Amino acid sequence: MKLCYNQATTLENSNLAKDLEYCEKHGYDYIEIRTMDKLPEYLRDHSMEELQDYFQNHHIKPIALNALVYFNNREDEEQVIEEFKTMVDNANELGAAYVVVVPLVTDQALLKEDIKVSAVSMLNQFADIAEAQDVKVALEFVGHPECTINTFEQAYDIIDTVDRKSVGLVFDCFHFHAMNSDFEFLKKADGEKIFILHIDDTEDYPIGVLRDEHRVWPGEGVIDLEKLLQTVKEIGYKEDLVSVELFRPEYYQMPAEEVIRKAKETTLESIAASIHS
Repeated sequence: MKLCYNQATTLENSNLAKDLEYCEKHGYDYIEIRTMDKLPEYLRDHSMEELQDYFQNHHIKPIALNALVYFNNREDEEQVIEEFKTMVDNANELGAAYVVVVPLVTDQALLKEDIKVSAVSMLNQFADIAEAQDVKVALEFVGHPECTINTFEQAYDIIDTVDRKSVGLVFDCFHFHAMNSDFEFLKKADGEKIFILHIDDTEDYPIGVLRDEHRVWPGEGVIDLEKLLQTVKEIGYKEDLVSVELFRPEYYQMPAEEVIRKAKETTLESIAASIHS
C-alpha cells in the first residue's frame, strides 16, 4: 500500500518545501498539498514551475490539493466555483489526481434535504469543470456536529446521487469514528467510490465531543483501525493508498522531521496489523 502525507500533520511547525524534503527522505510516495495556507506560502518565494520540477525529479508525487472549504449551502456560489476552477488548474499543472472539497461548518440548523440538494448541485458543477482536465472531486465528510455532512452514510448518499465516476469520497478514520458512522452501512458500500483514505486515531471522548486536536498517532488511540482498513479493502477500495493526517497540538511542538518519521512508523505498523490480523 502506498504511503501519503497530509500537511495538516505539521501544520504549525513546517512548510511545503520542508515537508517535501522530509517526506522524500523518509520514503513517502505521495503528499496532499494544503491550498489554504501551505501552497500560497510556498508561492511567495517559489514558482509553480519550481514545484513541477521538484515532482518531476523526485520520488514523491502530489495526489491531492486539500481543500476547498466550505463548498455547499453558500450564497456566494459563483465565488466558490471560481476558487474550484483555480484549484483544478493547479492540480492539472502539478499532476495531482484529486481536489478535496469540505462541507460547510455552521451553527445554523439546516435541513438534511437542503444540504443534499446544495451539495449535489455543487458537486455536479465541480465535476463538469474537473472532468475537462482529468481531475476528480473528493468529498470529505467531517465528524463534527456543526458540519453539514458529518457521517459516512450521509456523504455516500450524496455522491451516490451525483453518480459520476469523477466524484467520490475521502474516507477519514477519525471522522468515521467521531460521529459514530454506521459500520454495517460501510460494509455494503462500493469501495470504488472512496478515492482517498485518511489514517489517524483518537483519544476516547464521547461521540459529538471529538475535534481534530484529539487525534493521535495511528494505533495509539481507540479506533479499530484493523477493522476499518480490512473492511475498506474488502468492499473494493482501489487506490491502494493511505494518507496520514493528524492535527495534534503537541506534535506541532516537535521537530517536523521527527513528526514525519513517527507518522510513517505508526502508519506502517497499523497497516501491517490489518494485513496480518
